[in-house]
Amino acid sequence: MSQLPTLVIFCKRPLAGQGKQRIAATLGKLPALEIATALLDCALEDAEAWPGKLVLSPASAADQQWAAGLLQRDCRVVPQCEGNLGKKLNYIDQLLRLEGDTSLLFIGTDAPEHSRSHYQELIGLFTETDMLFSPAADGGVTAMGCNQPWPELSGLPWSTPQLGTDLVAACQSEGFQVAFSSACYDVDTAADLARLQVSIKHDARPARQQLLQRIESLLD
Repeated sequence: MSQLPTLVIFCKRPLAGQGKQRIAATLGKLPALEIATALLDCALEDAEAWPGKLVLSPASAADQQWAAGLLQRDCRVVPQCEGNLGKKLNYIDQLLRLEGDTSLLFIGTDAPEHSRSHYQELIGLFTETDMLFSPAADGGVTAMGCNQPWPELSGLPWSTPQLGTDLVAACQSEGFQVAFSSACYDVDTAADLARLQVSIKHDARPARQQLLQRIESLLD
């Protein structure tokens, strides 16, 4: 790898009643919207700090203009296609490789515990392997990187505890070397918010502190 990987952030426009449904079921639709917005701000904070190239990938082409106004820094906006997450990943991966990107790191907007040191760990793995993953506690992943095109991903069991295992198997079946960073967490439930009260308490990044304040106002 001769240059830093391109960071690709899959994002959804926060809207009431859409996304974070398990949080909404516990705390209500408006609190879930507030959390989704604060989580997006954390991912955008990471985007502003990313030392390499950046792509924002909104869930819908209708949100391309919205995504284009989210950041102060230069970035490309490449909307996702229809289909499940695997199909979207294959689609964006193929498009960006046609534009000349060779090393790609994909994240979503639900892992605010990604620290600066965690990102540096991920960057370092790009020099050692074909594919890399940050395992999530629920069996999924919070980040996934590739120096080679992803294998076919649309048939994998997305949003299930089996995903991480099957994702690795799909890569290894194509002969790709796989490596792992330290594990992390994503945010799906009110219990995850309670964990964040502890884990990001001393994280000085402004968006993390704003997320912490929002969580404390909802849970305390």
